[in-house]
Amino acid sequence: MSGLLPRSPRARRRLTILAVVAPVLVLAVGLTLWGLRGSISYFYTPAQADAAKPPPGRSVQLGGLVVDGSVVKHADGRVEFTVRDNRATDRVHYQGDLPDLFREGQGIVATGTFRQDGIFEARQVLAKHDENYMPKQVSESLKAQGEWRGDNAPGRYAP
Repeated sequence: MSGLLPRSPRARRRLTILAVVAPVLVLAVGLTLWGLRGSISYFYTPAQADAAKPPPGRSVQLGGLVVDGSVVKHADGRVEFTVRDNRATDRVHYQGDLPDLFREGQGIVATGTFRQDGIFEARQVLAKHDENYMPKQVSESLKAQGEWRGDNAPGRYAP
């Protein structure tokens, strides 16, 4: 066994320190990643969510445009609406007050989970704050899918 260890006392000390520090560092990184596993929130457009099929109960963000005529407000504060991209739609249920700028045809990002029946149960809904803003992930997804109407076109989606 002594043939595997370096002859120099200085080199042996460095190797001993490395042998002690490396497992501690690996354990610390592993515990950090394990602790953060529930904090990660994936972003999907409706088409990406259909393809990825996130498991029910996993926290995700769903972004897209609110379909015209799809918003249904109930007396108990529940709101139902449909979010779309150019390839798919997802039904969203939300309990609570919507942002003041929420409206049909508007870009939104909702945080929540998909239920077993495929309906998205939102905990939070965010709407764009002015005519020149759309969440970067939503605008990039719309561009990638060919839904982007361009920077100078009428009725454009803002970057």
